[in-house]
Order: sequence, then C-alpha cells, then structure tokens
Amino acid sequence: MRSGIHPDYQEVTVTCACGNHFETRSTMGQSSMRVEICSKCHPFYTGKQKIMDTAGRVGRFQAKYGRKAS
Repeated sequence: MRSGIHPDYQEVTVTCACGNHFETRSTMGQSSMRVEICSKCHPFYTGKQKIMDTAGRVGRFQAKYGRKAS
C-alpha cells in the first residue's frame, strides 16, 4: 500500500443543537462538528414520532387493511 495517500483520521467532537455532545473519529479535517439533530433528540429514537397525514393516506391504508384509525 502506498504511504501518504490517506487523510488523517482524528478525534472529532460532535455537538448537537439540543446540547448533547459525543466523540467520534473522522477524516473531515476539523476537531469539532455541529449538527441540528442527533439520536438523543431525534423523534424516531425518543419515541415521540408523529405521523403527518395531510392527505388521508394513513386513514385510507388502515381502512383498506382493517385497522382502526387512531
């Protein structure tokens, strides 16, 4: 393998808008990174996920397959 062709793999501190921060490793070349959403505040991981049904698609699906709309 040739030497000197791979970028540096370094520690990066990721900071979320919710205040959560964690350490990871990356080749991005900076020591910190800011994100808007992380696993601590994402609705899928927190269990606060809501289904947006503006066109009645969920209701039609549930009616078609015998489920009661909630």
